[in-house]
Amino acid sequence: MKIEWKNCFKIGFSVFVLYLCINYWSAFAGFVSSLFGAASPLIIGCVIAYFINLLMKFYERHYFTKSKKAAVGKSRRPVCMIAAIITLIAVIALVIILVVPQLTSCIQLLIAELPDAFNAVVAWIEDSHILPDSITETLASIDWQSKIGQIANVVISGIGSVTDIVVGTVSSVFSGIVTSLIAIIFAVYVLSSKDTLKYQFNRVMKRYMKPTLYNKVIYTLSVMNDCFKRYIVGQCTEALILGVLCTIGMLILRMPYATMIGALVAFTALIPIAGALIGAAVGAFMILTVSPLKALIFIIFIVILQQLEGNIIYPKVVGSSLGLPSIWVLAAVTIGGGLMGILGMLLGVPLAATAYRLLRDNLNKA
Repeated sequence: MKIEWKNCFKIGFSVFVLYLCINYWSAFAGFVSSLFGAASPLIIGCVIAYFINLLMKFYERHYFTKSKKAAVGKSRRPVCMIAAIITLIAVIALVIILVVPQLTSCIQLLIAELPDAFNAVVAWIEDSHILPDSITETLASIDWQSKIGQIANVVISGIGSVTDIVVGTVSSVFSGIVTSLIAIIFAVYVLSSKDTLKYQFNRVMKRYMKPTLYNKVIYTLSVMNDCFKRYIVGQCTEALILGVLCTIGMLILRMPYATMIGALVAFTALIPIAGALIGAAVGAFMILTVSPLKALIFIIFIVILQQLEGNIIYPKVVGSSLGLPSIWVLAAVTIGGGLMGILGMLLGVPLAATAYRLLRDNLNKA
């Protein structure tokens, strides 16, 4: 048997790298974590570019497709990219404009109404004779307005000194702004040169991969891209359906803030299964400032709607768009959420759909 020193060197190098990873795992993990942290703006930029690219492709399919003018062809990419970015920003801004001002006013109203609410509860306890008279008199003698002010001061002082809060807030905000700007700039570069990047990526893989492996990698990436694209479209469709149903139901039940809470529920429903509950919790809090009874009715309504959404609408809309059976959609969301939280919920379904399609195609070829 002829021994090739090239293969021996590869095996020895692989064993040496494995030994280093096992014995210096903490340092290796720290290095990888630092590397991902430094590259986080670029990773976020790639994610932003992927979302914008879906909208950009939609606009490109409708941007003077029959025109053969050179000016139209040259302007198609930048015009469609700008239109996609404006659309994405407009949707996010619309949700913020609808929700944030009303939520702020509700919090202020709730804080202002808390003393009267406590006094009303004490009066009800006194009339019902639930507690002994001594306890009732003690509760009635409390100045709830000052107590709430004291509680607020304790909470604020417990957070830390004003200087630390200001410095920490300014630092985090500045860091977030810089990261966002770098990510957006990188996303624009990726979108403007995506054809060149695709060509370079294919050229590198063809040079360093065997044809069989290259074809498998390209096929896997195409399936994954198709699953993620279908998942995003299906998730947005499902969120829109849920938001419309929530708005219509609240209008029928004559609930306050129907349009705003419907938009909030639709936006948070982009998080699979549990997202609608987050929006519902905020909505219940806002309705509570108007009427506790209506808030209770809203909670019952949203629980029923959430059951309908989680067991029928979501598996049917998202699962059918991916070609993934409903049972595996629920399983992917559950397992992904248990492993990685909200990020796992977002990635679990398209990754499961990719694995399901690859396995199905492989079995059909056998």
